[in-house]
Amino acid sequence: MLRFLALLMLPFAAACATTAGDAPDAFASERISVEVTGSGPDVVLIPGLSSSPDVWVGTIAAVPGYRYHLVHVAGFASKAPGANASGPVVAPVAEEIARYIEEADLDRPAIVGHSLGGAWAMMVAARHPGLASRIMVVDMLPFMGAMFGPPGATPDSVRPIAEQIKQGIASSAGEQRQQTIEQTIATMIRTESLRRGPVEHSLASDPVVSGQAMYDLITTDLRPELNAIKVPVTVLWVVPPNAPVSQTQMEGFYKMSYANVPQAVLKRIPDSYHFIMLDQPETFQNELRTFLAK
Repeated sequence: MLRFLALLMLPFAAACATTAGDAPDAFASERISVEVTGSGPDVVLIPGLSSSPDVWVGTIAAVPGYRYHLVHVAGFASKAPGANASGPVVAPVAEEIARYIEEADLDRPAIVGHSLGGAWAMMVAARHPGLASRIMVVDMLPFMGAMFGPPGATPDSVRPIAEQIKQGIASSAGEQRQQTIEQTIATMIRTESLRRGPVEHSLASDPVVSGQAMYDLITTDLRPELNAIKVPVTVLWVVPPNAPVSQTQMEGFYKMSYANVPQAVLKRIPDSYHFIMLDQPETFQNELRTFLAK
């Protein structure tokens, strides 16, 4: 019933630019790069699959007073693949984000992640207790594999479909790839004028890296790990366009998915598609201000 949500796992960035400085000189990685902008308490911002950190530029401008650390994953949005060119992507990137927080000597930053970025936020908070002060997950579930199989799906049971999706993304090319991306973005960004940039960022992503990251995401079940997260958690979610489920059903699915983190605050954002920060910027910015002020 919820299998259609697979389309929502191909997030892309907004068509905008940001001015930022490099990460601390001591940090070097073949999987991520980090740019820093602003001053104040530390906030780590993580975009989603095939996405650029530019997706956060409007948010940063509207919510000053923080030192933002913008993660750019190797292989996404014109960034060379680096070590992400082969083998698993999602778990190693999570470890690099945690290492960055440690080596940059950040004092328990807030972590905000959109889509796949939300999965990375959960992984860092669960696997490295004490690194984050709080996390915000923007339209992401802790086990996307549930969207690709019947009730009771497990990482093992969804591996065949995950492999098919991985190969489909990795082998996509030319006009067909562009058409697929454009059609997908239309279901993810309600504001039509903001779609061109996201298409370009996705086209500039390495298909092999994106395919592997999608495979990793589908086959990673974070639900058993959520009880290791003791810090405040905010989850923003939407009802996708043409969803074959009601708002009540979607709400129930989110509550069930986050049952192992009872302190999580789940909030539906109306009149928005997957990119909440683009479709409902003022609402998102207000939610972020409240989250960061806790």
